Amino acid sequence: MRIWVDGGLRDTADAMVSVFDHGLTVGDGVFETLKAVDGTAFATTRHLRRLARSARGLGLPEPDLDEVAAACAAVLAANPVPFGRLRITYTGGVSPLGSDRGDAGPTLVVALAASTPRADTTAVVTVPWTRNEKGALAGLKTTSYGENVVALARAHEHGASEALLANTEGRLCEGTGSNVFVVVGGRLLTPPLESGCLAGITRALVVDWAGAEEADLPFEALAEADEVFLTSSLRDVQAVHRVDDRELPGAPGPVTAKAMRVFAERAAEQIDP
Repeated sequence: MRIWVDGGLRDTADAMVSVFDHGLTVGDGVFETLKAVDGTAFATTRHLRRLARSARGLGLPEPDLDEVAAACAAVLAANPVPFGRLRITYTGGVSPLGSDRGDAGPTLVVALAASTPRADTTAVVTVPWTRNEKGALAGLKTTSYGENVVALARAHEHGASEALLANTEGRLCEGTGSNVFVVVGGRLLTPPLESGCLAGITRALVVDWAGAEEADLPFEALAEADEVFLTSSLRDVQAVHRVDDRELPGAPGPVTAKAMRVFAERAAEQIDP
């Protein structure tokens, strides 16, 4: 594999960052994950714009999006895979051992790993931990993913691929790496950004393309919804057939199946919507 590190492609063995990089020592960084199919990344413009928003929210220097786009193109060309996860990581760079940033400038890494398309349905669990919708990192896609690691491990222990979280007010928020949609009374609903959830790229496209509505939902909506599905860059739209011990027979249901079909059709027509 060839990886972009601070200005150029390097072989995996030579692709290194400092042990003093702030992204490593304190999680001071932001990132994006893009779906790559046959050497082409999906929704690149939206992802780069969100990278810049997250960097501004964290107080990092504004990333050079032309450089980031060039790095992505170089990595995709150097590593042909039929289906992959393209990861952009942008950190505070070499810094003191503490929360203060240094003055060496940011670090940019772009890497690609082969992946497999998701299954049509999956299982999820709810977890007791919450998202802090009022926190400094709310709505930012940062590398501070320790909470997600713990929650996702809980999901795997229970035979699920995702863990869903409420916010501090007990409202439905998001998954560790996905947004969540529910069908209640025939309406397709998803938590608003004010809940503290990430402004997912796939989430926004499903809202536009499938006619979903934002709604402030209690966490208990998961136990009452007729259908549930997840969205993310690599999942696209993925139906949920089990929430904790509750089975949702027939998943994907009719609303979810339509959203899956519409998303697949529109995404095939527009590689950078």
